Amino acid sequence: MIRVAGSEDAQAIHAIYCPSVIHGAATFETLVPTVEDMRERLRTRLQHYPWLVWDEGGTVLAYAYAGRFRERAAYDWIAETSIYVHPDAQRRGIARRLYGCLLEAMRLQGITQAVGVITLPGEVSVALHQGMGFSPAGVWRQCGYKQGRWWDVGVWQKTLQPAAASPSPPVPFPQLRHSARLQQLLDDPASATGRP
Repeated sequence: MIRVAGSEDAQAIHAIYCPSVIHGAATFETLVPTVEDMRERLRTRLQHYPWLVWDEGGTVLAYAYAGRFRERAAYDWIAETSIYVHPDAQRRGIARRLYGCLLEAMRLQGITQAVGVITLPGEVSVALHQGMGFSPAGVWRQCGYKQGRWWDVGVWQKTLQPAAASPSPPVPFPQLRHSARLQQLLDDPASATGRP
């Protein structure tokens, strides 16, 4: 089941995320956050953007969220996305369905562009983004130093909807959270597979 994340999910999200901090380069974070840090990130992000989890029988196996791309107001209609899947739940189609729901929720908010930032080579993440309709938008060369080496970062971009000449401000996620439109999307994740 896909649902909106809550503070009670901080421990499970923390457990999924921390191996990437300690052992991987999918995130450039180098200090392991606490569970309380994760709870605060959830609270802060949900004030503006969706944060969704894949829950099977009360166990969170994956999560995906959107966040601000840049601070200046002109960037209000673009958001950066992230997704993490527990190793035991990979290769089951969870990432595609969860990410599809996230992108559709962003579309409901009025966000026009999604951006995925991927540490290269990142074959699995690249394949997911391209399968969801993202296109390569550039590479930042040797921009992150972690685990004793420099990493390139690729940027992938997806248009969620046409940009209006005079756009309305995006809808803050709390205003959408309990809407019938969002609930229908969460109830039927097969309808959200990253359509163009």
